[in-house]
Amino acid sequence: MMSQEVDPHALLDLRGVICPYNFVKTKLRLETMQPGQVLEVFLDDGEPIRNVPQSVENEGHNILRREFVDSYHRIFIQKADD
Repeated sequence: MMSQEVDPHALLDLRGVICPYNFVKTKLRLETMQPGQVLEVFLDDGEPIRNVPQSVENEGHNILRREFVDSYHRIFIQKADD
C-alpha cells in the first residue's frame, strides 16, 4: 500500500509541550483553519501521542496519517466541516 502524500496548510511543533496544553494548542490552531485544511503536528512520545490524536478525533476531525520520525511523532489532521 502506497503512503498517502499529505500537503499540510500549517505546522504546529508541540515537542516539549505537556498534556493537556498540547491538545489545547492543537484545538485553537484548528479553529483558525478552514474545513478540509490539514494541520501537521509534532508530538512527543508517551502521553501526548496517546491523548492528542484521540481528543482530536473526539472533536470530529480526521487523522490522515501518523508516523514516528527520529524521536517524535508527526500527525496530519484534516479539519472537520463546521
